Amino acid sequence: MADLDNKDQTEMDPADMEDVEEVEEEETGEDNSKARQLTMQMMQNPQILAALQERLDGLVGSPSGYMESLPKVVKRRVNALKNLQVKCAHIEAKFYEEVHELERKYAALYQPLFDKRSDIVKAAYEPTDEECEWKPDEEEELTVSKQEEMKEKAKVEEEKKDEEKEDPKGIPEFWLTVFKNVDLLSEMLQEHDEPILKHLQDIKVKFSDAGQPMSFTLEFYFEPNDFFANTVLTKTYKMRSEPDESDPFSFDGPEIMGCTGCTVDWIKGKNVTLKTIKKKQKHKGRGTVRTVTKTVPNDSFFNFFSPPEVPESGELDEDSEAVLAADFEIGHFIRERIVPRAVLYFTGEAIEDDDDDYDEEGEEADDEEGEEEADEENDPDYEPKV
Repeated sequence: MADLDNKDQTEMDPADMEDVEEVEEEETGEDNSKARQLTMQMMQNPQILAALQERLDGLVGSPSGYMESLPKVVKRRVNALKNLQVKCAHIEAKFYEEVHELERKYAALYQPLFDKRSDIVKAAYEPTDEECEWKPDEEEELTVSKQEEMKEKAKVEEEKKDEEKEDPKGIPEFWLTVFKNVDLLSEMLQEHDEPILKHLQDIKVKFSDAGQPMSFTLEFYFEPNDFFANTVLTKTYKMRSEPDESDPFSFDGPEIMGCTGCTVDWIKGKNVTLKTIKKKQKHKGRGTVRTVTKTVPNDSFFNFFSPPEVPESGELDEDSEAVLAADFEIGHFIRERIVPRAVLYFTGEAIEDDDDDYDEEGEEADDEEGEEEADEENDPDYEPKV
C-alpha cells in the first residue's frame, strides 16, 4: 500500500502534466510581458535615452572589438587596404573634376535655350503658334465635354482680353512665382521683397573656367527698377574636390568651401535689408526721456547676397555655421533644380514630382507600421493601448 502511495506521488497523470506545462508557459509569458513593459518605460525616460545616445556617439568612428581581436599580420593587411581606399578617394576626386568639365561643356549647349526662355518671359520674343503648341500627356487628356467647356471658357477669356487696354507682356512675375512655389525659397521671402522680385528677369549659372579652381556663380538679372541701381546681382560658391588629408575617408564628392556675394546699390530709402526702429531712453540722473532712432538688420531675401565671411582659420560660431549651411543648400538647389527646370516649378509640376517622392517614402513607412501592428496583434502577450 505504501508502494502504491509512493507511485502516486512520483508519477502524474498526463492531463496533470499538461496543466503544469500550461501554468509554466503562462508564468513565462507573464515575465516576458513585464520585461517588455519595463523596457518601454526605460526607453521613455529622457535621461536614459540621453545616456544611450551619448554612449552610441562615443562608439562612432571607434574601432570595433573584432578589429582589435585580429592578429597583427591581419591588421597589417587591413592597413594596406586602407591605403588602397585613399587612392580610390583621389581617383574619385578626379572623376568629379571631369564631371565639372562636362557640366561646363553642356552648360554652353543649354544656354541658348535658357536665353530664349528669358526672352519669352521678359517679352523680348513672342513664340510662334508652332512653338506654343503643346500635346498633353495621356493622363492630362480631357474628355470631349471637358474640352468643349474649356473652349467656351477660353472664348470668354479672349473677349475679356479684347476689352482690356493692354495685354500682359511676356510672363508676368515668372521668377517670383517660382520662388513662392518652392518651400526652400519661399521661407526666405518677405512681403517687402515681392515688389522687387517682380523685376527679376532671369537667373543664370556660370561655371569656373578650365584650369581655374572649381566654383560656380549664380547671376540674377533685373530690369531697371526703383529699388537699386544694379542690373545683375551675383553669388559665387567656391568648391573643393579633393580628399581631406586628415580624414580622406570622409570624401563624398565636391563640397562648398565658401561663398561671396555682392554689394547691392540701394536707392536711398529703399534698402529692405535694414529697418529703422525708435527706442526711448531715460536719463538716470535727470529723469528726462529721449527718443533714439536706430538702424538694425531686417529679414529679407536680399540678405542672400551678404553671406557671413569665412575666416582663414575656417572656424565659425554656431549661428554663422547654420546660416552658411542653409546658404549652401539654397545655392546648390538653385543651380541643380531651379535654373534647369524653372517652367516646371512655375507650373507646380516639379513640386508634384518632389511630393510624390516623399509620398512613396511615407507609404513604405505606413506599410512597415502596419506590419508591426499585425505582429503585435498576433503576439499572445500583446496588450493594446487604451
